[in-house]
Amino acid sequence: MGMMQEFKEFAVKGNVIDLAVGVIIGGAFGKIVGSLVDDVIMPIVGRVVGNLDFSGMFVVLGKVPDGTAMTLVDLKKAGVPVLAYGNVITVAVNFLILAFIIFMMVKQINRMKREEPVAPATPEAPAPTPEDILLLREIRDNLKK
Repeated sequence: MGMMQEFKEFAVKGNVIDLAVGVIIGGAFGKIVGSLVDDVIMPIVGRVVGNLDFSGMFVVLGKVPDGTAMTLVDLKKAGVPVLAYGNVITVAVNFLILAFIIFMMVKQINRMKREEPVAPATPEAPAPTPEDILLLREIRDNLKK
């Protein structure tokens, strides 16, 4: 079998297609969660803990040129090394929310699977014995007599 044939079989297997669909949907879902965190949750959390904006939390690690505003964006534009730990907090909250949502989805899916009525397994009737086997058994039994 040629390499192209093997690759074609690999690429069109259901698992590869399912994975591709999952990655695409996951990317879109990640954007939704990112927006939820950045635009809804982080402002609320920031307000509760003292009106903090986590994305603007950083530590300057180098010399700041004169006239550079002390904002994360301006410092990065000026090439000043900055430890932006606020972004790490935002990403961690993002992850926790996404993990919790996925946990709830899996929990619901598992519950629906358990609730599905399972039909009792009906034993299959044994296949009828072929005619030649029946004749051979009859001859065997007659020879025993």
